[in-house]
Amino acid sequence: MANVEKMSLDEFAKAFEILKEKGWVQSERRGPTGIGQTLEKLMGLPENNIALPDLGEIELKSHRINSSSMVTLFTFNRKAWKMNPLEAIKAYGTPDKNGRLGLYFTMSRTPNSTGLFLHIEHESISVRHISGRIIAEWQLKALAEKFMKKMPALILVTAFSEMRGDIEWFKFERAQLLIGASPDIIRNQILAGNILVDLRLHDKGTRARNHGTGFRAYEDKLPLLFENVKEL
Repeated sequence: MANVEKMSLDEFAKAFEILKEKGWVQSERRGPTGIGQTLEKLMGLPENNIALPDLGEIELKSHRINSSSMVTLFTFNRKAWKMNPLEAIKAYGTPDKNGRLGLYFTMSRTPNSTGLFLHIEHESISVRHISGRIIAEWQLKALAEKFMKKMPALILVTAFSEMRGDIEWFKFERAQLLIGASPDIIRNQILAGNILVDLRLHDKGTRARNHGTGFRAYEDKLPLLFENVKEL
């Protein structure tokens, strides 16, 4: 096995081919993180880290086929809020079990119970109220730049999964190198419902506590978010 810091894409592909030939392998760890831990151990990779010389540091993600798991692509709030966040919470927030008001919504193009909805234009997306008020707005170009900075490239590995008693087993099936993003792709995938926009803030008394608007995607839809997809 080549040193991971010098592993080329070809070397990664060869190592993955050997892993595929093993067929079903027992998980190295119980729970959701078992697939990633198993892949990294059997490939000889340090956990959560792969460095390829032609692309630098690349994130490695593993996905169970037929799983509906999601991944947070990035969070983005910078200069997005057109309405004071605390005022927005007081106007449109809903109480949690402790009575604390918050805006914890996965946005949709259909207005929610407080009248907020996701509005999509050619160059921007925004959260609006049915009254016409703009709550927050993001430029698609800025979202694409943020995505590219956070995830310039990604290796996505998919595997079949089955439980044998209380032990999970995997059959690694496919590895893809995903590169590049664009405003058009971001827009189209939001329209398609493959990228979800989550508001995550609550009333802190004198100010809003904002955990960052989350942009999330289903793991099995990740190849649709990139301009270039290469089978490894």
